[in-house]
Amino acid sequence: MAEKILIIDDDSETLRLIGMMLQRQGYQTVTANNGDEGVALAKHELPDLIILDIMMPEVNGYTVAKHLRADPATSETPILMFTAKSQVDDKVAGFEAGADDYLTKPVHPVELVAHIKALLSRRVSHQTGKVIQKNQGFTIGVLGAKGGLGISSTALNLGIALSEKSDLGVVCVELSPGNGIWSLELGLADTKGLDNILLSKPGDITIELIEKNLVNTLFGVRLLLTSSLFSPVQMTENLKKVGFLLDGLTKIAKVTILDLGVPNEEYLNEVIDKCDQIIVVTESYPIAVERTKLILEELTNYGFGKHKLISVISVNRVRADIQLTQPQIQEKIGVLPLLTVPSAPEQAYQAAIHFQPFIKIQPESLASQQFYRLAELLLVNIKK
Repeated sequence: MAEKILIIDDDSETLRLIGMMLQRQGYQTVTANNGDEGVALAKHELPDLIILDIMMPEVNGYTVAKHLRADPATSETPILMFTAKSQVDDKVAGFEAGADDYLTKPVHPVELVAHIKALLSRRVSHQTGKVIQKNQGFTIGVLGAKGGLGISSTALNLGIALSEKSDLGVVCVELSPGNGIWSLELGLADTKGLDNILLSKPGDITIELIEKNLVNTLFGVRLLLTSSLFSPVQMTENLKKVGFLLDGLTKIAKVTILDLGVPNEEYLNEVIDKCDQIIVVTESYPIAVERTKLILEELTNYGFGKHKLISVISVNRVRADIQLTQPQIQEKIGVLPLLTVPSAPEQAYQAAIHFQPFIKIQPESLASQQFYRLAELLLVNIKK
């Protein structure tokens, strides 16, 4: 996995340029534009290295470094101070605050990368024989070519199937505030766990807060639900908090299933990047297949299909004689769907009126068995 570098700087252009340069070098980057956010991100992201500016409003780099060194989770994380302050006294103050290295802006990219590599190499040698806390969970995002394909149902039933097929802890998450459906389908109280978390301050999004807002079920999975109507939360205004939440979930559950709905460019960077695998739900219909092709092309920009896993499943809802065949779908999108879930309207209706998950109504049906088969296929990668 690529080493993660946190960049803390109040200058957006610096964040953009350094981020792009490091990504080209194969590093994973996260950014913060003020000191408070930087400290919170460091605690939740546990980066391999931190690039830290000094001159920032309210909380400067010296104070940030002291906070990081006082926290056991970040006390040994390498800090590279990267600043326009070039006086000897500034450098001395930086090292006294806890910096491991100090570079003055502007600097040639080659020199910056050389300092980063040296710090990371030094960190590896210092960690020999030492257990370093890392995220352990596996995150699967489920999204669809368009609405109405059963994306939420796929995410929920896949989570239940994974839980039944293994002893792994599974959490399923509704990630579209105001569009919650699981509480209605399962007859649960209309809880607002996601809303409660995203209305909290970034520094308050702890493991304890996440655990408090998870709902236990009789089906082996825990759920993080969102309101079904008129949520005060806007995803685009809370993307950093979403990142904290997803990182926290990897420490709580071995497997997290995210109901991502229809792709939205505004959350791709923060949410898609946290996923280890993406499942794209499509159907055997020309428009959905064409849209699936575009989604797959976009996801390659985030590493899926290269060093990250991506799969397509097809959910049939129309008569066989007016569907595209599996070879036709493969020809159009470039990959063969992993499996096809057949139409089962009676089973879906019975599940709805009995407030039960789809696969629990008729576990032996072909449609249910396809979810169990999908779970078995995914477990091969999850357990690696």
